[in-house]
Amino acid sequence: MKKPLILLTALLAVPAVGITSTPITGMVASKCVITTDTDGVYGNPTATKLSTLAADGGVLPIIRYDIITANAYKAKIHTPISFTSSPSLGSETVNWSGSTVANQMSDSNMSAFNTNKVVYNNTSEFDLTLAGSVWFDVTSAATYGYNKAFPAGTYQAVVTAECVAQ
Repeated sequence: MKKPLILLTALLAVPAVGITSTPITGMVASKCVITTDTDGVYGNPTATKLSTLAADGGVLPIIRYDIITANAYKAKIHTPISFTSSPSLGSETVNWSGSTVANQMSDSNMSAFNTNKVVYNNTSEFDLTLAGSVWFDVTSAATYGYNKAFPAGTYQAVVTAECVAQ
């Protein structure tokens, strides 16, 4: 009887050791906001071509970037390289071209965005070195086959714009 009583007394005399994990949570809000200012429209100036240029009957998609923190992000704008929906095009090749340019801007020094842009494949990258708002005009054109007319129907493609943290 003495041994269990001694053991119980020893256990009660030793303070309990505990371990706990306490979480820490944080939220980071982007300091770069992207908004579609104008949806694009393909014009059909010839039977073999679709284009967003006004001269071809199209409407340029315009994407607005609001840059809250300068030198923290890159803008990456990808012009289309395929239709997201279209009539059946068979096995003919669609040739794509496109470009992106900073057109309107809240600070005239943002014209450096165009000077310093990097273009590869269907992507234009802009270092967002100044805070403010900038509107990017995107051109997109598709030509079908070799002297082959696009089938009648509705064609859609997507411009993808992103802010990439540096």
